[in-house]
Amino acid sequence: MSATFRTRLRKGEPLLGTFLRTPSFIAAEVMARSGLDVICVDTEHAPFGRVETDACVATLRAHHMPSLVRVIAGTPEHILAALDSGATGVLVPHVTSAAQAREIAKAAHFGPGGRGYAGSSRAAGFTTKPMGQHLSDSARDTTVIIQIEDLEAVDAVDEIATVDGIDALFIGRMDLTVALCASSPADAKVLEAVRRICRAGKSAGRAVGMFVANVSEVPMWLTEGAGFFLMSSDHGLMLTGAKSLAATFADARAKAGV
Repeated sequence: MSATFRTRLRKGEPLLGTFLRTPSFIAAEVMARSGLDVICVDTEHAPFGRVETDACVATLRAHHMPSLVRVIAGTPEHILAALDSGATGVLVPHVTSAAQAREIAKAAHFGPGGRGYAGSSRAAGFTTKPMGQHLSDSARDTTVIIQIEDLEAVDAVDEIATVDGIDALFIGRMDLTVALCASSPADAKVLEAVRRICRAGKSAGRAVGMFVANVSEVPMWLTEGAGFFLMSSDHGLMLTGAKSLAATFADARAKAGV
């Protein structure tokens, strides 16, 4: 049996994914064939309703592609909806304290005061999976990743990183850039904040992930302790491919003199 996404993440294996921002199961089906390690359904910044999210997660699951749902907010109802749909895990934005991280971890896992149980969900096999198996599978596989992207979060990151039930810290570098009033994500104070988060994750034995706009940065952040990268999106990849095709065609026309 191959290692689960959560196992690979927690071991620090370098992993690459992208965001899905088109609320279509067809787009999800295409991305499931990409060879990436995970697809993150971005309900925070794209127009996904619950039905669209459910359809995309179902499609990714059918193709054995691990899926994360970046929820709109880290509230129990959003976390429950994503996990009941069968998502591998959740990516929760704007986590600023250890107390908030503990509530998120509780909402994502079964136990006293935690995730509500339903045997009728896709995650439970639509009543076909025994309760004990569903509980054990969820404990093994459910992946909880929290985003560190606010100044309060950077200040509290050492404590946040130690919260049980959190598998990884994900650095929201663009929001950090805005919060620090920096001119770009390459600003020295942004880079230092990113390095501080990496150090906190490494010290606590937590995986660290981030969005990077340029793949050339990956070696540097691997050496700093990051191992999980979400890069581009289905929109970005379509644009990149289309622009490359247009440039290639323009070059062919020039060579033909037409």
